[in-house]
Amino acid sequence: MGKVQGGMKCVKYLLFVFNFIFWLSGLLVLGVGLWLKFDSETAELLTGDGAPDTFFIAVYILLGAGGLMMIVGFFGCFGAVRESQCLLTSFFACLLIIFGAEVAAGVFGFLNKEQIVEEVQKFYSTSTADVSNPNATAIALIYHKTLNCCGGSTTDTSNTLCAEAPEDTKDCFTAITDFFNEKLHIIGFIGIGVAGVMILGMIFSMVLCCAIRNSREVI
Repeated sequence: MGKVQGGMKCVKYLLFVFNFIFWLSGLLVLGVGLWLKFDSETAELLTGDGAPDTFFIAVYILLGAGGLMMIVGFFGCFGAVRESQCLLTSFFACLLIIFGAEVAAGVFGFLNKEQIVEEVQKFYSTSTADVSNPNATAIALIYHKTLNCCGGSTTDTSNTLCAEAPEDTKDCFTAITDFFNEKLHIIGFIGIGVAGVMILGMIFSMVLCCAIRNSREVI
């Protein structure tokens, strides 16, 4: 079996290093997804009957992408070391699929960013609508404690719950918007970084695959 020589051998080891970094990136994405899923503040805000689940849909996509990246990174390393055209082509195809899924998830998150915030704000408003309901009141107080805010409107109910809050306390609608924008920005920045890494991986894998094919044709 022909072996790549010269500059292509350098590409081979660069691809191996890339795949190890890609595997670590998958571990990072998986870790961020688990953090967003089990973050105490997020869990408290989105726990309860009727709580919106749109945010967690994006988190589950992140978890799936992280796990898949780790598997693909492992097989990419193996394919680079073995100089296997089949594994490298499969690696390229998997990267392309993950890249497409990530773009789709990014578009989904961008288009639904306002919806996520509005659903959580509506959930908070519902919890403050009836102070006679202990469960609803408890949910509202969790928002007040977690986000250091109080009230989202000028209704009497909201004022009743915020009777002892300082005058300069941020309203919860603004606090909810800031909180989820921060979380979604984290997802966005990680997605952009991972997308750049994947593009490099696709280039390296195709270059090495072509070099392996050419070396076999020479022999």
